[in-house]
Amino acid sequence: MRFCSLVAAFCLSLVLIAPQALALPAPMPEDELSAKSDLVALVRVLSVTCTSVTKDEKTGQELPGYLARLQVLEVQKGDVKPGEEVLVTWRAVPKGALGPWTVNYYPGEEVLTHLTKRSGGVSYATTWWNAKGDPIKAPDTKDLPVTPGESVVAEPEQPEQTPL
Repeated sequence: MRFCSLVAAFCLSLVLIAPQALALPAPMPEDELSAKSDLVALVRVLSVTCTSVTKDEKTGQELPGYLARLQVLEVQKGDVKPGEEVLVTWRAVPKGALGPWTVNYYPGEEVLTHLTKRSGGVSYATTWWNAKGDPIKAPDTKDLPVTPGESVVAEPEQPEQTPL
């Protein structure tokens, strides 16, 4: 009897967890990411600014919106030249949301990313939730601003020292 109760509890937990797990989209394969991206580039995050805070309709949580300034270091695809800057926008997701739905950019990090132009062509967004690779250079901080108008700026790059 005890065994049947354990099996029933296990099956019930699977039924309750499975729909949430199915809600996660698969990572987009690299070739598809590149095909769907307007810009594939190695970038350095110069700054991140909180542009707004809006209440999420479902959770009621106050969620910041962000604008990051990225300096393009190398281009694999796109019409941007190394040294130019692009803007990327995104919105935070509610705490407790299932899945990595947003891509955060952190001041000072250098990372390969896949971007699509937003309508109007002024800024970009990430192509998919796995559009940003592992940082080549770690960020200065992972603390993002939470007040509109507040910015976190990357530390200036130090020139490489050559031994004498």
